Amino acid sequence: MKYTVPIGPIHPALKEPILISCSISGEEITDVDVTASQNHRGIEWIGMNRNNPVQTIYIAERICGICNLSHPACLIMAVEEIADIEVPERAEYIRVIQSEFERIHSHLLWAGVAAHELGFDSLLHYTWMIREKVMDILELVNGNRVTKAIMMYGGVRRDIKEEHVPKIREMIKYYRDLLDKVAKLFLEDKTIKMRTRDIGILTKEDALKLEAVGPTARASGVKKDVRQDTPYFAYPDFDVKAITPDMLTGETVGDTYDRIVVRLLEVKQSVEIIEKALDEMPSGDIISEEKIPKLLAKIKKSEGEAMGRHEAPRGEDIHYVKLKKGYDSLYTWKVRAPTYSNIMSWKPMLMHHQIADIPIVAASIDPCVSCTNRAVVVENNEKKMLTAEDLHNLSIKKTKEMMK
Repeated sequence: MKYTVPIGPIHPALKEPILISCSISGEEITDVDVTASQNHRGIEWIGMNRNNPVQTIYIAERICGICNLSHPACLIMAVEEIADIEVPERAEYIRVIQSEFERIHSHLLWAGVAAHELGFDSLLHYTWMIREKVMDILELVNGNRVTKAIMMYGGVRRDIKEEHVPKIREMIKYYRDLLDKVAKLFLEDKTIKMRTRDIGILTKEDALKLEAVGPTARASGVKKDVRQDTPYFAYPDFDVKAITPDMLTGETVGDTYDRIVVRLLEVKQSVEIIEKALDEMPSGDIISEEKIPKLLAKIKKSEGEAMGRHEAPRGEDIHYVKLKKGYDSLYTWKVRAPTYSNIMSWKPMLMHHQIADIPIVAASIDPCVSCTNRAVVVENNEKKMLTAEDLHNLSIKKTKEMMK
């Protein structure tokens, strides 16, 4: 018997609204379709029409609660390039440390979700308990656990003080001591292995063809990482190498199990980067211009376009920014979150598996739907989805209007 199972747009197996429609024959998945854009928050509109560029840094944090540093990081890099704003070396190191804090807490959050999707809730609670260590450090250094308000054009808003360093080193030791245990729980448990090995395979060829990013691509053997390929902040000093599962297991399968391997190895890598950054962090200023009105005046006089790229926990995050002289806001601001690139992977991952595999395979790309949704129109209480062709036609129309 053939039928269609809709997973979403609101479903207990999904943390955010998105619709995965699976065609089923018996228990076998025979086709997959994904419909995104179940909600739209208009954040880019706010950045282009209501806020000044400094206010927009903090609205960018609200694109995603987990990647709340990655999005403003992309934005500031783009604006700094256009406005030719210099960044002190110490600030670049602090940006690296903050980025790796974000990767640790995001990957551990994901590991807990993955355990939950497999029905292993004691492991969910354990993983989220140890995640609290990095959350405590985020609160200590930033004053906030989630949205941190640390980024600023030309540097960062808060230093890592001497009294913070022993606590951060204590966190490093805590994770070093625990990583073997966590790896054993996730990678040697018979049930987890049965539910994830050879399940949700994304081949290297498909990962390249579908332009997957982040751990989703690296677990398929694609050695790409923005920190390695086009280093930014102080990353050139850290010689970051893209993590692939064969570094631990000796082989790359590209399945859900390999995506666990990559994220656990990346937690270890983040711990090492933070330790090296603490050891080698230079002294000096943390911001090149402290006076906000002066900074805004410089940005307002600037004109041009640039892209900021950052290796977020889920993969390459991109913000396109255009500034026009005299404008109080960003003239153009477009966000391409990593989940946008990874969603296409769901189809090859899910094909020919069973209904019961859908939650863990969907979760294995660590989707962030709030980052991804962009275009839906509600008018006269009727919803209309904008297709790629609609958006293309709207873009042409706007270009023609601007050229009049």
